[in-house]
Amino acid sequence: MNLRINSKLEIPANEIKWRFSRSSGAGGQNVNKTDTRAEVIFNVSESKTLTPYQKHLISIKDEIKLIKGSICIAVQDKRTQYQNRQLALSKLASTLRELLKPHPKTRRKTIPSRSSQQKRVESKKKRGEVKRNRQSKIDY
Repeated sequence: MNLRINSKLEIPANEIKWRFSRSSGAGGQNVNKTDTRAEVIFNVSESKTLTPYQKHLISIKDEIKLIKGSICIAVQDKRTQYQNRQLALSKLASTLRELLKPHPKTRRKTIPSRSSQQKRVESKKKRGEVKRNRQSKIDY
């Protein structure tokens, strides 16, 4: 089953490795005999679907720590291996989606035009005049 990241990127199933072990937590005696904890491993450095630029983008980000060039996500939240596998795949997809997001455009500083500065000052003067007219003028 291929993992769809976005409309242009889909990771084939043969690039995703799985590891299963016994999880802690709820499950009673069933915990002692079933491997419900799922760990998904995606090797970024050896991936054939990612471009060199995408690999570089993932490696320089601080959000996720690469272990030997791989992203490892372990899930043991649910009581069945199937549910944990689905959750691990969705976490991997969302993580890769976040890591491959393009950088936001940097804001260029601009100087306000003379007319916009004058309009701002005029509106402030008008507001001040309104407030001055509201005051009661009592002579002592």
